[in-house]
Amino acid sequence: MNLAVLTVVVLCYLGILTVLAYIGYRQTTTADDYLLAGRSANPWVMALSYGATFISTSAIVGFGGVAGLYGFSLLWLAFLNIVLGVWIAFAFLGTRIRRMSLRLDVSTFPSLLGARYQSRAVTVFSGLAIFLFMPAYTSIILIGGARFLQEAFLLDFSVALMILAVIVGLYVFTGGLKAVMYTDAFCAAVMFCGMLALLVGTYRAVGGVVAGHRALSDLRSLVPDALAAAGHQGWTAMPALGSPLWWTIVSTIILGVGVGVLAQPQLAMRFMTVKDNKSLYRAVLIGSIFIFFLVGTVYMVGPLSNVYFYRTQGVIAADVAQGNVDLIIPAFISSFMPRWFLYLFALTMLSAAISTLSSLLHVQGSAFGRDVWEQFFPSSRNRERNSLSNQLGVIVGVILAVILAYVLPANIIARATAFWYGICAAGFLPALAGTLFWRRGTKQGALASIITGFVVSIFGFIFLHLSEAQPFGICRALFGRDTLLAFPWTHVDPLLYALPAALAVYVVVSLLTKPPAAKHLQKCFD
Repeated sequence: MNLAVLTVVVLCYLGILTVLAYIGYRQTTTADDYLLAGRSANPWVMALSYGATFISTSAIVGFGGVAGLYGFSLLWLAFLNIVLGVWIAFAFLGTRIRRMSLRLDVSTFPSLLGARYQSRAVTVFSGLAIFLFMPAYTSIILIGGARFLQEAFLLDFSVALMILAVIVGLYVFTGGLKAVMYTDAFCAAVMFCGMLALLVGTYRAVGGVVAGHRALSDLRSLVPDALAAAGHQGWTAMPALGSPLWWTIVSTIILGVGVGVLAQPQLAMRFMTVKDNKSLYRAVLIGSIFIFFLVGTVYMVGPLSNVYFYRTQGVIAADVAQGNVDLIIPAFISSFMPRWFLYLFALTMLSAAISTLSSLLHVQGSAFGRDVWEQFFPSSRNRERNSLSNQLGVIVGVILAVILAYVLPANIIARATAFWYGICAAGFLPALAGTLFWRRGTKQGALASIITGFVVSIFGFIFLHLSEAQPFGICRALFGRDTLLAFPWTHVDPLLYALPAALAVYVVVSLLTKPPAAKHLQKCFD
């Protein structure tokens, strides 16, 4: 790309974002405006903001690269993203989250749980969990955006990292969720155009849908020996049932992320921003189309890149990327797409990073300010546009994300995403489901379930799941081995046993403890 042209394009893009953020800032006068966009968001804006927050550089680069390595099996994740992440989330969870948050006058995910169970401990623990663990996910989004700036503008990585962190931090720091959602909606439009062009261009490059898929099936003999031994049966087939690769794809990638989306705090807060349930129903179609073209595209383009590289260079995508799956999508695009698309894809990547980063930092700031700080210091709470505690939370969140961006290794994008989504599902999903659907759930059951979900998940990642236990090295240092148990536990994602454990604890403890007062339940549900 021509650096001068790219600079002008990016400056114009940032100018539009700045105007939208300023409009959001001018419309933000109360705490509800800052935290929930005044509970009056347009369905289109809400749906696009939800999708842009959901789809980040981790989906486009990280999971696109993983699809290039493993094949079309990741399309099951796209299916779950639409069915669970949009249809179920909007129509069943979203409508109840909106109604209950309004009845209980709460404006954050942890405060919704805490108010439903009448427990400050639930609010504080949930807020701390979000504030302490979300930076791991935030940092990989920051890495993806910074790597783009580094390569595009020939910047030092540290400089690129700080530029992106400061830009996003300022949007969130000043404008709150209104500014975030306005900029998200614009970012979503850019991302949609970029991915649609990529999908069409890819199928043209491989000779069409039927010819491309047939050619990909014919490459089965080129699967690397190590992957074949792990269960890889070609890019158009599922891995061998029960093989290490099957467990990785099904339990970690498909179920970990597909189920984890139901308990994402930054997504759940979007449901609180609309004025009625009709707005959520209207947003379902918009969200479904957006998610299909965004994640569906990368999960198809990734595997098909093998066909293109084999025809042009005689090697598969993993060889071109020299083992780093995070480089497959960038290498593929730079190899065959026309120059004009490179500018569009640059904005697509920047949009994916900025939209998700802004939402994550907003949630981290509110978790620290509203759900932790103000719980211990109630006198600091105010109804003004912004509070010092929220601003402090945003600043600390940015600092933690930057620090982790320097520490995390390569090939981490997809794994870190699955880690965050998995622990959220195990930690929050049973308590959230009970909040919305089960009147008998108690505060003791909710707190025990949340703690169980997080503790069992983290234990699994440190001592059982090989992909994380080996890099951490804690198990080897304590017991002289990488994991405590042998296969298949080394490849079974902790979600598969942490979520049932958390659910069982929630039900049992709730049944053994005093039920909530009838008057409070009437306020919550009736």
